[in-house]
Amino acid sequence: MSITLRRPTDATTEPTEKDTKRPGKGGRGDSAVKAGKPTKAKPQPKTQKAPPKRGASIIVVGDEPRVDLLPPEVRASRRSKGTRRALGYGVLATVLVMVVAVGGGFALNVAAQAKLLVTQSQTVSILAQQQKFMDARTVQNEVATAQAAQQVGASTEIDWSPYLASIQSILPPSVTVQTVNVDSSSPLALYGQSSDPTQKPRVATVAFTAETSTLPDVPAWLRSLEKLPGFADGVAGTITLDQTTNIYTAGVTLHVDQRAFAKRFEPKEK
Repeated sequence: MSITLRRPTDATTEPTEKDTKRPGKGGRGDSAVKAGKPTKAKPQPKTQKAPPKRGASIIVVGDEPRVDLLPPEVRASRRSKGTRRALGYGVLATVLVMVVAVGGGFALNVAAQAKLLVTQSQTVSILAQQQKFMDARTVQNEVATAQAAQQVGASTEIDWSPYLASIQSILPPSVTVQTVNVDSSSPLALYGQSSDPTQKPRVATVAFTAETSTLPDVPAWLRSLEKLPGFADGVAGTITLDQTTNIYTAGVTLHVDQRAFAKRFEPKEK
């Protein structure tokens, strides 16, 4: 602990007895200082203060006296009061947010329940109105079933009458078709395919015999028959000559693919 003494800072001092009584001329002390006239004091030599030791408390003598008698717990309580107030405001804000959220959720739930009740009542009304048209709906279902059956049953249909007429029109005028044998696919079973890899897939086979008075050029006939719709390929058969009538008979086999389907009952594209 160190003690610091402060000296007065007045620039004047009281006159001393030496200053008032000095011997003068004639043996009398006439050098008395006039009353009330200050004299300058000699400056005191400055003394160098030793620095206080670390950790030592300093007591200032002559300063304004101040004493803090409050215990540290009181100051700590004052400092923590603001923290407690902020925490209280935070808790209050959290409670308010939760109350608002719960209220909003409850309001949304009530609105959703009301909308559900309105929708349910509309559904009941629509079902009651549909009961009046049950017969019409039954007829519509039967018509749709019949249309679907037509589409399935006619899915492999080929209009053979114009097709065979096209064969006769394509052949040379001197050639007359005598017999025709048609084998077509069914909607209930797959059509058998040839094991010959050179022959294309087919859905029907047309085998016919033609008569001509001249030697038939069957390869030329096959090239002409390629114009038929759905023509896949053709195979030439045997050629025979009737010695009595001098008439040639040639056999031809045509394979037809799915492009020849009539598609009568397929829905039309809008």
